[in-house]
Amino acid sequence: MSDASDDATEEELERIRERKKERLRSEGLEGGSGAADAGSGAAGDTPDEPVHVEDGGHFEEVVADGVVLVDFYADWCGPCKMLEPIVDDIAATTDATVAKVDVDAHQGLAREYGVQGVPTMFLFVDGEAAERLVGVQDEGSLRDLIAQHV
Repeated sequence: MSDASDDATEEELERIRERKKERLRSEGLEGGSGAADAGSGAAGDTPDEPVHVEDGGHFEEVVADGVVLVDFYADWCGPCKMLEPIVDDIAATTDATVAKVDVDAHQGLAREYGVQGVPTMFLFVDGEAAERLVGVQDEGSLRDLIAQHV
């Protein structure tokens, strides 16, 4: 059953990638030398997949500029897994950078931001936490929140 689930997840990721590529083509942005992977947060210059935070310094770098949706999650968390395709789609189709922080691997960051349950999401705007959301969120609400700050 796990293999079928992994295949479905991979297929969904591929659809998300294709939608992002199509959007970039229509905006004339595809074909650069990796600038879209840099994660600077500038509109049109955001990664099309979530950025997995490596450490505290990397976290600060990712949230420093632009609009960044940060998903504090755990691999064992059922609601986090439910939220994952939504987060991936938002990364692929909005001008916000999406970052993921594994609370088990980065307990210090989770503590620093007062994360007591997962999923917990923050919306950062130019390095400052603007919103905090706890629990599974629907895609429309997340899109509306991002649109208010882009």
